[in-house]
Amino acid sequence: MRAERSVPRPGLDRRRFLGALTGLPLLAAGLAGCAPEEEAAAEDGPIELSVFWWGGSRRAQATEQALRLYTQQNPRVSFRITWQGLAGYYDRLATQGTGGNVPDLFQIDDTLLTEYTRRDILLDLTAYADDGRLDLRDLPEQLARYGRVDERTVAVPAAQTNAALVYNRDLLRSLDQPEPRTGMSWKEYARWAARVTRSSGNRVAGSMDASGDYRALWLWLRGQGSELYQGRQLGFSSAELLSWFEFWEVARFDRVTPSAALVEQADTGELNRQLVVTGHTAASFAWSHQLPELQRLTEDELGAVAFPGTPAAQWPRASMYWAGFRGTRHPGVVVDVLNFLTSNVAAGRILGVERGVNPSTQVRTYVAAGVTDRAEKRVTSLGVELDELAGPAPAPPPKGHAKVRTLLIEAAESIRGKRAGARSATSRFMARANAALAE
Repeated sequence: MRAERSVPRPGLDRRRFLGALTGLPLLAAGLAGCAPEEEAAAEDGPIELSVFWWGGSRRAQATEQALRLYTQQNPRVSFRITWQGLAGYYDRLATQGTGGNVPDLFQIDDTLLTEYTRRDILLDLTAYADDGRLDLRDLPEQLARYGRVDERTVAVPAAQTNAALVYNRDLLRSLDQPEPRTGMSWKEYARWAARVTRSSGNRVAGSMDASGDYRALWLWLRGQGSELYQGRQLGFSSAELLSWFEFWEVARFDRVTPSAALVEQADTGELNRQLVVTGHTAASFAWSHQLPELQRLTEDELGAVAFPGTPAAQWPRASMYWAGFRGTRHPGVVVDVLNFLTSNVAAGRILGVERGVNPSTQVRTYVAAGVTDRAEKRVTSLGVELDELAGPAPAPPPKGHAKVRTLLIEAAESIRGKRAGARSATSRFMARANAALAE
């Protein structure tokens, strides 16, 4: 099983999926007007829901066990499950759509959340949330809001995560260097990383190069009062992006980061290629829920703090969502399963922190109390720390976000590889990104 990637590239698979759904009957639309007793009658008898998600074997084992628990409590409901790594996930979803077998319940991230919503692919959960059949009251308000598009509730956070700087504690101890801390400015972080590089005799770079990392850019922009997006447009200027690229050019000159070839390997997002576990950097950028898996890839002890910059730039963020298909025959049961996965304490304990901390504040308290793994404890403690410091959530990214992410990586790589200057790369990115968002 391939490691989870943080930079999915939907491309053709997205278009195939949308095209495949064009001719599918949207059965839920017929049920949407039913009275509660009519919907219940329509769902009498045995029910099988299809469920699809991405992840590794640990996620699969935990999710299957949680769904079995639901069946034990609701014997007439069973599940047909499919899972795989994120690489090719949306392509597989497209294949299922082509065959008329879109899953009733599936995992999605914010890369395509807005687009799938506006194409009427996702089950509209607004009415269920409004009347309490979908109970989101115990979710942090900003986290629940991040599952809404155009004021409609269309997805439920599967867990909460944070943008995290993951660093090698053993390496820093051996070099007699301090650990990074939450609240460091970007300039302070660059100076810290340069000292780490020098203290290692240039054997290990202090930091991964984050110039192509949309998470880092987004938080950097929010720290200055801007956003990655403003509606369906970029939320920042060419001057701001140029300043970002020039910051990393200075960092490279100061030997903060490793070679361009190594950074390109890590830009794939594959966890086993992250430079903090391959031994090429003292720190890398990741999601906090990925820390336990990163820890399993190295014998050195890892730590985690927030990304550089003000913690107020962060927000309660869904690591991924559960969403229903608009054409499901059993929307009420889908909603009940969503409630179970979100707010059932026993299910929460089974799921643990593999996807991140539980979205329910009450359930996460019980889960945290039972966590014994050191890396998992760091995930929960960082979440608690940032809950008190984070700012308001922006709207989920617009259609075209996946392309913008890819274009940012390409622009950063062209600068690092000296195929383009920072100004020309910035101009090209702004033009192509705006075009992608306008499609």
